[in-house]
Amino acid sequence: MFSTEEFIIAVFCCVDDALKSLFKAYPITIARGFAPHLTPAEVVTMELVGEYRGLDTDKGIWQYFRGHWHALFPELASRTSFTRQAANLWQYKHLLQQQFAEHLGVFDECVHLVDGLPIVLCNFRHAPRCASFQAEASYGYCAAKAEHFYGFHGHLSVTLKGVITGFTVSAANGNEREALWETLEQVKGLVIGDKGYLSQSLQAELAEYGVELVTPVRANMNDKLPKAWTHLLLRLRRLIETVNSQLSERFHFEKVWARDRWHLTSRINRKVLAHTVCCFLNHQMGRELLHFDTLVVD
Repeated sequence: MFSTEEFIIAVFCCVDDALKSLFKAYPITIARGFAPHLTPAEVVTMELVGEYRGLDTDKGIWQYFRGHWHALFPELASRTSFTRQAANLWQYKHLLQQQFAEHLGVFDECVHLVDGLPIVLCNFRHAPRCASFQAEASYGYCAAKAEHFYGFHGHLSVTLKGVITGFTVSAANGNEREALWETLEQVKGLVIGDKGYLSQSLQAELAEYGVELVTPVRANMNDKLPKAWTHLLLRLRRLIETVNSQLSERFHFEKVWARDRWHLTSRINRKVLAHTVCCFLNHQMGRELLHFDTLVVD
């Protein structure tokens, strides 16, 4: 367990080491003009710590570090420059997440779970007047909450320990089966999904790439799986539901707070990265990977 200051330092050390190796393969491009005051590792650290604390806006993160931890980040300048620099690192946040997941050995595991969660753009009643993402967003339905929503749909795959191995975003009415291909890019073996992924043709296509997709069947179909196996699938599904709950409740994943794809992508990448880094730190201390609540104790 960490104090808040120890947590900030631990996150920075992990991120800084990982970025140094990434920059060798993917050198960062500096735009014309004044160089940023903060290093990329400092910016990403602030984002991840802020996300862990439930601060899901750039303004909230900037205010928190400006008011409480300016001594650790003395070069922290204006909120505008922080927000811009954070958004410019959107791709590195994705690469960092993949690197930390790889350090945890998750891509070698033979069982993965897949599911989706809503990303709500605005109140459903306000959707006809929403001016943001008019070309990308759409209406969708969340079966878990039994409600309609307007926005996007997130699709993710996790290991049996809860580490995210793949993630993508589609319109709210996007086809879950089509999005599955992107979430399983680095995954092979047994993949467990819900009824939304039920498709014999999809199962056959995935099998050609070394992926065995298993789902429950609908009520009007003959279930060829033994009852014990069906109960096991339902029990395993609770794990990915736990990950979904963490993303929604701690990292406020369902809130957009962005008006363009650039900032939306950056925000989503940092939330997925924050979840993975918390798993990584728990792993280093020999703790259960998803025990986030007691990771930081002041």
